[in-house]
Amino acid sequence: MSVLRTKPIRDVLAQGGDDGGGPGSRLRRRLGALDLMGFGIGIVIGTGIFTLTGIEAKNHAGPGVVLSFAIGGVVALLAALCYAELASSVPTAGSAYTYAYATMGEIVAWIIGWDLLLEFALGSAVVARGWSGYLADLFGLPSAWFAEEGSVVNLGAIAVVLILGLVATVGIRESARVTNLLVLVKVAICVFIVVAGLFLVKAANLSPFIPAAEPAGAGEDGVRQPVTQAIFGLEPSVFGFAGVLTAAAVVFFAYTGFEAVANLGEETRKPRRDLPLGLLGTLLISTVLYIGVSLVVVGMVRYTDIDEGAPIASAFKAAGAGWAAVLVSIAAIAGLTSVILVELVAMGRIGFAIARDGLIPPAIARVHPRWGTPYRISAIVTVGVALLAGFLPLTALADLVSIGALGAFLLVSVAVPILRRRRPGLERPFTVPFSPVLPIGSALACFYLMLNLSVETWIRFLAWMLLGAAIYFGYGHRRNRLARREAGAPAAVPGGRDPVDQFGRG
Repeated sequence: MSVLRTKPIRDVLAQGGDDGGGPGSRLRRRLGALDLMGFGIGIVIGTGIFTLTGIEAKNHAGPGVVLSFAIGGVVALLAALCYAELASSVPTAGSAYTYAYATMGEIVAWIIGWDLLLEFALGSAVVARGWSGYLADLFGLPSAWFAEEGSVVNLGAIAVVLILGLVATVGIRESARVTNLLVLVKVAICVFIVVAGLFLVKAANLSPFIPAAEPAGAGEDGVRQPVTQAIFGLEPSVFGFAGVLTAAAVVFFAYTGFEAVANLGEETRKPRRDLPLGLLGTLLISTVLYIGVSLVVVGMVRYTDIDEGAPIASAFKAAGAGWAAVLVSIAAIAGLTSVILVELVAMGRIGFAIARDGLIPPAIARVHPRWGTPYRISAIVTVGVALLAGFLPLTALADLVSIGALGAFLLVSVAVPILRRRRPGLERPFTVPFSPVLPIGSALACFYLMLNLSVETWIRFLAWMLLGAAIYFGYGHRRNRLARREAGAPAAVPGGRDPVDQFGRG
């Protein structure tokens, strides 16, 4: 039984089709293009604007953090084009995991699925703790139960994850309505920040736009230096164009969530049209907002004086417009709420796809007969994220979200030319221009940004991958649907029958 066996495209399409499987094995199509953009913007516009802008400007890039967001946006857009082609051709739950299974083999699919679970679990837990901190700051709540530091149990983070997990479990339409409302609030306030901030920008704060490189402090050497500096034996440094690239690799965290849109392929009414619109619309709107907000933040206050905890609010206060801090806090709470909700939804769909294929126990992939959602896996990931958010200070692990997403984007980019070669006759409502040049360029750009993350991040990432390998070879390799089919055993699937058999084997 080969670890490189691939899942036939007709199997994937059968599982996502209206006739694929029993009532317990398929999701319901209830979303349109605007809903997808709402989910996308809901997860992308959040932590990047409200925290990473100040942290990376002060520590790595200076005003050049604007370029960092632009570089991150371009790399994300290249990956989004590849996602759009695959999502419109193979609209199914699981996104990058499923694409890899159909093109590069089972072991690659497992790696990318395990990788995505890491990305969304840590991302939502980190954001939940940030949400709790903003709420405490706005309403004066006790730091012992809501702060990032000084609390044994973060009750605010646990509460918001459990409440939003319930919304994600009960229904996709309910999740879409809540997300769309939150997106309207935070986009309106982000536009306000840009417009109002432009009148408070001082040219002196933007010069030099890219500060000269300088030796790194003690906290930036050893395993905390970027891999590129470690490989080439360069003296650890910050700022300069290398600092801009390091910041780009970190702020890429801000863009990582857009692949959540691709996970909703089975729940989209017209996936071949709406998935590309949702993906590309999300990235274009989000990139423009990120560049605009980061420009006014570093323009209102000198980058060396930025408050890393609340960069936007502190920038307005420093510019004599403290009244805007309340609006910023409201936008932050709305923004972070939608991020948590969409990440929980995405985790449920990824886990659903993996379990439906039998790489983890299929019983947890059951779809609720009334809600139409994978309620068991959604409940499991909600409890898991709540525990992480409540008990572990995860800010030190935030870079793992970036490396996880970049790894997924790299594999998706490679999958485009592979699938074109293997299935040239597959209907492709959207195609990546200049293939294979653009997909290969996307893969190389993702890999280069990965190399600009720290050695420490790579070590943690590899440790997570080794744990995933142990689970795969200990359970999924021999007990998944394709393995059981090869062995002549009946496939265990939710709903009681194998939806693939009606379309023929292999």
